[in-house]
Amino acid sequence: MSRTSRYRQARARLAAGWHDRALGLKAIAFALVGVVNTAVDYSVFLLARAALNRSAAALAAFSSLSSFCRCGDAATLTLVAANTLSWLVAVSGSYVMNSSITFAAESGRRLKWRAYFTFVASGIAGWLANTAVLLVAAEILQLPVWLAKVIAIVASFAVNFSLSHLVVFRVRADSAGVGGRED
Repeated sequence: MSRTSRYRQARARLAAGWHDRALGLKAIAFALVGVVNTAVDYSVFLLARAALNRSAAALAAFSSLSSFCRCGDAATLTLVAANTLSWLVAVSGSYVMNSSITFAAESGRRLKWRAYFTFVASGIAGWLANTAVLLVAAEILQLPVWLAKVIAIVASFAVNFSLSHLVVFRVRADSAGVGGRED
């Protein structure tokens, strides 16, 4: 084996190792941003749920809606509404922090509407996973709502990181070789 081919093999192994490490570091950064967003998500969820449960108008509206669509009772719709509101607040904060920290190299630390809407669209899958797990855990498994929400957040983490890494902030083929990333 020539010295050049050993050099190329070593370089390839080093690049692969760096890529694996970079992915791990991104997952850690994503998780740390997620801790902040989890606190926001959980706090807004609890506040929204409490406010909706105390609002006669909201409960009446949810009761009417559940009768009309036959899609659960007012308590179920209250969970979905509170979860949706908390998700909207958290996904916006998540986009800002992940663009600035986790995927800074890919985003250039610039906030762009197109990237935001792609992030939100990919986050809908995480929201669906979060809501489905929340409802299954709270209503079918009869877990306390606080625990059901924690489990739902863990499930949505896996979905959100995968889509952020593979779809929203992925390396574009036309820009990967020149050190840049496309929006």
